[in-house]
Amino acid sequence: MSDWTLPDETATAALAQRFAAAIDGGLVIYLHGDLGAGKTSFARALLTTLGVGERVKSPTYSLVESYRAGPLTAWHLDLYRIADPGELEWLGLDALGDPSALVLVEWPERGAGALPAADLVLHLEHAGLGRRARAEVRNARGEAVLARLGAGLSH
Repeated sequence: MSDWTLPDETATAALAQRFAAAIDGGLVIYLHGDLGAGKTSFARALLTTLGVGERVKSPTYSLVESYRAGPLTAWHLDLYRIADPGELEWLGLDALGDPSALVLVEWPERGAGALPAADLVLHLEHAGLGRRARAEVRNARGEAVLARLGAGLSH
């Protein structure tokens, strides 16, 4: 596990930029945290850094947004409004299982059983006026990303 102190939104964006530099293929990241903890800010900065040329919208109402992020197909989901994972069936999320896709999921617990397994789980929480982030590795792909982040990332 890795932990970071994020004093402001700029620090959250910098962490996302470092993650973007460490991603070299498909990856599933679950983003956990209370409202306002920085999940969407992290996802937006990550996708922009990866080369999404359009405005990265919050998928709060659409539930899912797809993007071309350089060579990657990227999916950003916000499942806050989902009451039951069965509600996801009509969205046609089969493409999320593509191992070459980047999948970012806010509120993943609301889609339990209907989502691909996470490679990394990023926990974001309020810490005073700033935030803290903690990355939890779930498999070898997640481990490889954290290893590429390297020792140069300040904790």
